[in-house]
Amino acid sequence: MKFKPSTFNFHLSIVLLIIILISFSCSNHSHHEKKIFHYNEQSGIASLDPAFAKNQSIMWAIHQLYNTLVEVDDHLQLKPSLAKSWELSKDQLEFTFHLRTDVYFHDNPLFENGKGRLMNANDVVYSLRRIIDVNVASPGAWIFNNRIDPKGGFKAINDSTFQLKLIRPFQPILGILSMQYCSIVPKEAIDYYGNDFRSHPIGTGPFEMTTWIEGQALLLKRNEHYYEKDNSGNKLPYLDGVSISFFDSKATEFLEFQQKRLDFINDIDASFKDEILTKTGNLKKEWEGKLVLQKHPYLNIEYLGILVDSNNVLVKKSPLRWQKIRQAINYGFDRKKLMLYLRNSIGTAANSGFIPLGMPSFDSSVVKGYHYDPDKARKLLLEAGFSGGNNLPTIKLITIPIYADLAGYISNELNLIGIPIQVEVVQKSILLEQTSKSQALFFRGSWIADYPDAENYLSVFYGKNPAPPNYTRYNNAEYNQLYEKAIEENNDTIRYQLYRKMDQLILNDAPIVPLWYDMAIHLVHKNIQSFYPNSLNMLELRKVIKK
Repeated sequence: MKFKPSTFNFHLSIVLLIIILISFSCSNHSHHEKKIFHYNEQSGIASLDPAFAKNQSIMWAIHQLYNTLVEVDDHLQLKPSLAKSWELSKDQLEFTFHLRTDVYFHDNPLFENGKGRLMNANDVVYSLRRIIDVNVASPGAWIFNNRIDPKGGFKAINDSTFQLKLIRPFQPILGILSMQYCSIVPKEAIDYYGNDFRSHPIGTGPFEMTTWIEGQALLLKRNEHYYEKDNSGNKLPYLDGVSISFFDSKATEFLEFQQKRLDFINDIDASFKDEILTKTGNLKKEWEGKLVLQKHPYLNIEYLGILVDSNNVLVKKSPLRWQKIRQAINYGFDRKKLMLYLRNSIGTAANSGFIPLGMPSFDSSVVKGYHYDPDKARKLLLEAGFSGGNNLPTIKLITIPIYADLAGYISNELNLIGIPIQVEVVQKSILLEQTSKSQALFFRGSWIADYPDAENYLSVFYGKNPAPPNYTRYNNAEYNQLYEKAIEENNDTIRYQLYRKMDQLILNDAPIVPLWYDMAIHLVHKNIQSFYPNSLNMLELRKVIKK
């Protein structure tokens, strides 16, 4: 029997409704209203296996299901999670972690009597080794490259003591251990489910999965055995569950939010941002009092990258090989005007370095970036031998569709001062391929923090790194020396000073054109409390209250 689309959707909705009612039904048959947090994941979720937590949609779900040894707090400071404390050896090569002894994996039939067992140090060893296992092929394998001995770097001293040994001092390693890739999983779950572990997640997190109909709905319920408590001794999480939908249309998502079938939406689509926000980034009067607008610095920089590998044939033939041309581009357009008219002031004009606003080492009073100065840009063109832009070849700027208007604005501004820019719009996959193969001379890019240390940004320009992450192929001997010194420095003040010197070198050499430092922006209904944005834009639901 064939269903008409409308009939099929009706039956699917009924099935999903039944599943939701069953999944979140109260075990004692009381009839109090369940507190379920609803959100939409437009891009879908490809896996619930932490080894494949390579994008935000997966990371948000993983964060609800699993825990890591350490985690990042609201102030970007590292704090204990599964590890209650740790020490670093005098030679800065050996970390010893003391684990909590009250953490259990989610209940599952594969465990004895169906009850989740106690997590121990062997689980940590297994989980971290699994990331670098070539047979797993985790996209996160790079996090331990040239940092930890793959054979002897992970060791269980006893059930509650885990030891990690570095090849050489590397201060940002704790931040790396807070990444979702490093979530702790039980070996027997991988053995039992194999490749299907991606859809049968078992972790120690505040929520556990009940149902996943891919592309339709993902349902999580409260982990009744979760170890964390609030300051008053109440068990976390407060919510009874989480329901995730997968509408691929932002317009549909916004309609669902308006009808209160979603509790919040992340980011505001360009198609309706002018309906909600003023040019200064505030709620328009008709929306005031009806919902909450949350804005917070988000550790992401949007930029234009410039290939500067002097050995590349493309670079040898391009006017971008000259530093003064690259600097002229940086002076040649108004970032603040761009933010006001094309971004509704969502974000901050990047008039400092590559390290974004919100990072502890950020200091715009020390790292001096570029501001709008068309006269300075024209002077640099003259000094480069192209007075008024005469005889300057057209420069192609490659971008993706959602940034076409921004690229067009920059192109128009630069054309006015004599720098001819031609915008080429390609699909994201094509741009990624071209930048990875050093085939794109001038391209739009972004860099989101994987962990809260500026090293994550500065590694993008370390000369010994390939593309990715070094898409510009920048290689400066002084920069490389500073980088190698910084990653071994355990004094934060000194390390931050080194970071700023490196950031200034990047600006002076201009392999990039910083555009803006991003901002996390949420629309939230007023009955949702204790739900806050953070600089990593991680979805934190443990302490959320739904009235």
